[in-house]
Formats: sequence, C-alpha cells, structure tokens
Amino acid sequence: MFDWNHLQQYKETNRIEAKQAVGGLPRSIWETYSAFANSDGGVILLGVAERKKDKTLYAVTLPDPWRLVAQFWDLVNNPRIVSKNILAKEDVRIECTEGKEIVLIYVPKAHPQDKPIYIGGNRETGAYYRRGESDIRIPKARLDKMIKEAENKP
Repeated sequence: MFDWNHLQQYKETNRIEAKQAVGGLPRSIWETYSAFANSDGGVILLGVAERKKDKTLYAVTLPDPWRLVAQFWDLVNNPRIVSKNILAKEDVRIECTEGKEIVLIYVPKAHPQDKPIYIGGNRETGAYYRRGESDIRIPKARLDKMIKEAENKP
C-alpha cells in the first residue's frame, strides 16, 4: 500500500491527508474522517507537514503521539463529534519515519448502509466527501441519494 519510510515521495491526494498536529488534534480531522468514509477511504497522517515548494510530505516532531491517539479514540466514539466510528483497532497506529513518530489513521470506505458519516450531529451540514486534496460538504441532492441508498440496503 504505502511505504511511510519514504514519506517525501508522497503528496496530499484524494487518499492522503497530512496534518501537523503539533498543537494537538486538529479540528479539521473530522471533516477529513467524514470525507474519506463517504468516498473511497484514505489515510490521515498526524505529525506530517507539506513543503510549500513542491507539496511533498515530511515528518515533524509530535510532542506526544500517544496522547493524540488516545484523544482521537475518545472523540471518534462520541456521537456528538462523529455519527459513527467505522474504524478497527488496527486502523490507528504510530509509525516511525525520518526518525520521528507519526500517527496513521486509516479510514475505510463506509458501507453503504452506514452512509453518510457526518460530524457535529447534523447530517445536513456535517457530511463531506473527498475531491482531490479537499474535503467538500456533500450537496443536498447527493446527500438525499446517499440516505435513500442506505435505507434500501439490508
């Protein structure tokens, strides 16, 4: 899949999102979680930044990656934050690259009956999808279709 020992060969895409997270868990992580879950899945990298010049990725020093992981698990299981936790224990881990620890969060594509995955307790305004390296709010017509498909799945 990905070889994080060569982090510099990657850029943000529709399947990779980098967040420095040196000040703690970024609020924007939840939009990305929703977007990946409602699209084709992807990986969120905490402790990773993007070079301005060529947009390649590099590791930064995280003060406490274990605290970020614990905080993430607490919040992803809070229905006021995220409508549903679709992750398994092995989807969140700490890796070492470039001599620094980074947090990898693999977000799978949600099953159709679980969609939409939304944030903030509001499926009308809190559901996102991934386009390129952006998290985009799902338009109402697309959201209605997604909800209808979920209701028709056994």
